[in-house]
Amino acid sequence: MSAGHQHGGRAGHRHRHRLWAAFVLLLGFLLIEAAAAWWTGSLALLSDASHMATDVLGIGLALAAITAAGAAARRAERPGGSHRTFGLYRLEVLAALGNAALVGAVAAYVLIEAVRRLGDPPQVHAGPMLVVGAAGLAVNLVAFALLRTGARESLNVRGAYLEVLGDLLTSAGVVVAAVVLALTGWWYADPLVAAAAALFILPRTWMLGRSALRVLVQAAPAHLRVADVRRTLAEVPGVCDVHDLHVWTLTSGMEVASAHLTIDAADRLGAVLATAQSALHERYGIDHATLQVEPAGTGACRPAGW
Repeated sequence: MSAGHQHGGRAGHRHRHRLWAAFVLLLGFLLIEAAAAWWTGSLALLSDASHMATDVLGIGLALAAITAAGAAARRAERPGGSHRTFGLYRLEVLAALGNAALVGAVAAYVLIEAVRRLGDPPQVHAGPMLVVGAAGLAVNLVAFALLRTGARESLNVRGAYLEVLGDLLTSAGVVVAAVVLALTGWWYADPLVAAAAALFILPRTWMLGRSALRVLVQAAPAHLRVADVRRTLAEVPGVCDVHDLHVWTLTSGMEVASAHLTIDAADRLGAVLATAQSALHERYGIDHATLQVEPAGTGACRPAGW
């Protein structure tokens, strides 16, 4: 297994204990908040509880994906290997896509319900709403801190992180709405805060879903240009043509490449391979590259200065 597989595949695994801590914390508070939302009649509190439910489900999916990917990787390293030659790393990406779909659906529901309630806002119990909202804010702050580091390394953890971020903002909105209700009796604060939270979350879930889809359709990583990779390989001494170049992402932090390199002399094969793989690693962080080297035929070699 290459260094790239080890780094990228274990990005989520390294933060599994933080995911478990956030999962248990959020699940425990979810039960309290759901009951409070039903009792107070607050849409903002219901929005927060719904987001927290998707947090719990999303983090559960993330943990399941990381566990399955790790188990598959261990099986692949045993004698005889596994028929899943790339492991189950794509499960992390599928979990991230599922998280985006869940959060987007909840945000859309809350937005529609908020618009409906603006025509006839129901009475809401501001006192309990404030207490539960403040407690939810504290819980989400802890979960946010637990997931922040892992979100930079794993698309899967980033999905859970975005869910908690949305829930954190929703909890803050609940507190604001409860204070306004308690001080002024302005009932519109509850649906307006719920709608604002939904509008904040929707574009972020779209970006997460788009990132996951880029991986699933095997598009080139957004942070690099294929033309630059081609140019780098063409500049390797001894290479006179680069074709059938493909660059894609297996999962977070695991870029993969394959290419055919035409060389000017067969005795330079080893040096070309070593230099090309080193260049891909140093310039683009691509540690898993499958390069097929083809000696050029008479008159077939072209200058590689492009």
